Amino acid sequence: METNTEIRPFRIDIPQAELDDLHARLAGARWPRQISGTGWERGVPLNYLRELAEYWADDFDWRAQERRLNEFPQYVTNIDGLDIHFLHVRSPEPDALPLVLTHGWPGSFADFLEMIGPLTDPKAHGGDPADAFHVVIPSLPGFGFSTPVEEAGWGNLFRVANAFAELMTRLGYERFAAQGGDVGGGVTMLLGMVAPHRVVATHINGPASYPFGPPLDTAGLSESDTERAKRFNEMRTDGMGYLHLQATRPQTLAYSLNDSPIGQLAWIAEKFEQWVDPAIKGPDGTVDRDFLLTTVSLYWFTGSGASSAHTVYEGMQAYRELYANADESSAPPAPAQPQAVAVFATDTSIRSVLDPDKQVARWTEFDRGGHFPAMETPDLLTGDVREFFRTVR
Repeated sequence: METNTEIRPFRIDIPQAELDDLHARLAGARWPRQISGTGWERGVPLNYLRELAEYWADDFDWRAQERRLNEFPQYVTNIDGLDIHFLHVRSPEPDALPLVLTHGWPGSFADFLEMIGPLTDPKAHGGDPADAFHVVIPSLPGFGFSTPVEEAGWGNLFRVANAFAELMTRLGYERFAAQGGDVGGGVTMLLGMVAPHRVVATHINGPASYPFGPPLDTAGLSESDTERAKRFNEMRTDGMGYLHLQATRPQTLAYSLNDSPIGQLAWIAEKFEQWVDPAIKGPDGTVDRDFLLTTVSLYWFTGSGASSAHTVYEGMQAYRELYANADESSAPPAPAQPQAVAVFATDTSIRSVLDPDKQVARWTEFDRGGHFPAMETPDLLTGDVREFFRTVR
């Protein structure tokens, strides 16, 4: 059978009936009681989530966010049996370098919106036109509008990397750069492996040690790395519930995420509260609510809370097997091409642990930002991307 390689325009247009259903479910939520005197140590506090849910129901304007998302050209194309959704924004600069940006969990293609203008048209944003990029931002399989996923296997990041390499081929980009964080960082590194003669360099943010492995030894670490190691060790014992559940029982979790907007909201809001740099939170101690609720709404309307849990399950099963079979005496393989790492303030990335042989070409540590740098500190991430890829154009 002939493969359909057509690239089709896509526009977000959530039916009003789905918005009405969301508001009805929010209004009819059945709230649990909270134990007196408890707070975030047991999960998302009741008063916080009720207020956030009320904002989602009464003040959040999905249609305004939908219009904003639709300002950027979007498409879908079927690769390996799945419709892959992506943004494609070409630069006005003729010599721009193609760049694929890959989000992580619990994120989406919307993470990168603030970076699109500065990356594609640096001249209009006070930068050097020589740093321009043609930007491609796919939705990971099982996330956003790269749904529904009908078969197992899309948690295999090699499969995702091959699909994204094929996407760049269909767009006419033989030579390109790649950037990503979290799951997107894994896809980015694998892109360099599956397309070594096409990917000019890779840039990742916030890599971390294997979360189910042993705690990190702080002996001999610098003061800043000791703090990162302590945060990592604390996360191993007190912050991995979400990953254990998605990595072992995604279908059980799927019912709550797919049927209850309050459940989906709590599942993502907790990560934003825990993983965002406290220094950039607003006066009420939260992140930008409209951004957070845009992300949660994308998961809700597409049902990707459930499908993304399954991709996490498959990815972590592969990760466990790889980790179990790894030779602890051997160093990680050298990157196939130059690689940069950006570490933000609340990340747990430690170079002596993750890059003991200094194979990474550029390792930069920032005093601001957290797990969502494209949203939290787009200026820092954009600047680091520009400076690194300037050396490989």
